[in-house]
Amino acid sequence: MSRFHKPAPVAAAAVLLALSAGAQSLPIADYIMHAWTVLTRSNRDLAAAAVDPKFRVGPSGRWPVYVARTENLERIERELRMQMPASGFAQIDIRRLPEDLTRIREQGLLYLPKPYVVPGGRFNEMYGWDSYFIQLGLLRDGEIELAKDMADNFVYEIRQYGQILNANRTYYLTRSQPPFLTEMLLEVYRKTADRKWLAESVDAAAKYYDYWMREPHLTPQTGLSRYMDLGEGPSPEVLASEINDTGHTHYDLVREYFRTHPVEAYDVSRFYDRLRNELTPAFYKADRSMRESGFDPSARFGPFNADIVAYDPVCLNSLLYVMEKDMAEILQIVGRETEAPAWRKRAEERAERVNRLMWDARDGIYYDYNFEQKQIRRYPFLTTFYPLWAGIASAGQAARVRESLGKFERPGGLRTSTNHSGDQWDAPFGWAPLHLIAVEGLRRYGYNNDADRIAEKFLSMAHHEFRQTGTILEKYDVEWRAADIRGEVRYGYSSNEVGFGWTNGVFKVLLDELSPAGRAKVLGER
Repeated sequence: MSRFHKPAPVAAAAVLLALSAGAQSLPIADYIMHAWTVLTRSNRDLAAAAVDPKFRVGPSGRWPVYVARTENLERIERELRMQMPASGFAQIDIRRLPEDLTRIREQGLLYLPKPYVVPGGRFNEMYGWDSYFIQLGLLRDGEIELAKDMADNFVYEIRQYGQILNANRTYYLTRSQPPFLTEMLLEVYRKTADRKWLAESVDAAAKYYDYWMREPHLTPQTGLSRYMDLGEGPSPEVLASEINDTGHTHYDLVREYFRTHPVEAYDVSRFYDRLRNELTPAFYKADRSMRESGFDPSARFGPFNADIVAYDPVCLNSLLYVMEKDMAEILQIVGRETEAPAWRKRAEERAERVNRLMWDARDGIYYDYNFEQKQIRRYPFLTTFYPLWAGIASAGQAARVRESLGKFERPGGLRTSTNHSGDQWDAPFGWAPLHLIAVEGLRRYGYNNDADRIAEKFLSMAHHEFRQTGTILEKYDVEWRAADIRGEVRYGYSSNEVGFGWTNGVFKVLLDELSPAGRAKVLGER
């Protein structure tokens, strides 16, 4: 057996339907083009979009679709009746969101006006940070209108639901996800040069920035921001769908871990009541907040990320720096130049704080900052490349981060961390979005050979698995260069989802950036 391949490679499941049908005979670029169609949801096929693989439909057999309280419910219902076949409309139940979200008893889809692309598999809705990487692929494939529609949907979410959501389901209303909105707006503008459209999005973008810049997301001690879900209690989707083969939920496994393992990263009594053998409200708050970060789960903030709300993460604050820089650029473009300097000043102040609080000169790595303990947590994680992608790092800091590649680089690309915790966002797993962040960060500072090498490793692995299975997947074991992760993920959901939106998008971007020789190497043409 090759040292890079496991026995029993994962097979394409019958449930893939159109996405996998005949895909093994397609070039991967054609598969991705086909996937955009298969993964697109619109109001014309709202009956399919409303289906949630993470839940079961209620007794009525109709999937709820909720409309914001500030919207015209009657108008939307009329429009949907015109757009949908009668048989499809009969499968959904249009409802207005209650003022008190805790009164929602039947979880459902949140209405969006424009078409969008979903990740795939169990994720049949439009996600916060997935959509940026999906959009990059759409733009590479000339799907400009659909890329614009996705940005428009996020502006709609801000106006109608208060912020960009983790995804457009009711159980995601209390949190967002890593903020890429201004990057999405600028990516579309660079293709369309539509200043009027860009100008119409500015105030919504500023409102979304405020979401991250007021408490509880703002930490006044540092002037930086953190992830913080605004809801309480267990996440409904975990209770419904994160269940292993023995019938235990993710929360059952966490409770058993706390009962049987010593924990040194934090005071476990804050999160686990040993006498009652129960997880505490603080754990559920942390678990929800971890899901706002998109990294669910890892041990980056201690086991199960339970201490996440005590940290200013380097990823989030790098993204907010980019948002501040982007806002200055957008304001300049749309003729509001006098407002731009204030945004540049915010970015400068954030960069100084990130470098002062999160840079560790000893290890040459950016870490997350615990503002309660006033110290970093030395947990090597690929988010150390975010300040390079954002442009926060100095040339010297970028050189040191580049030296850390040996901690992460493996035969299939970059593993997410150096720790085998059993979580999907730790070793040995590699994910497309973090490969793009790392590769683009290296390119920004002139390390093109490293960027090419890493891109070729990841892309050749994904392409090899595609030729074996006919699918592109959510994540990969980069140590074994394989997509078969059965038995490796112990916490959270253990499946490897097919589609897969952000892998498709990143594949397109990274492949296009390679030389002809590099592309030939990836695609096995020589």
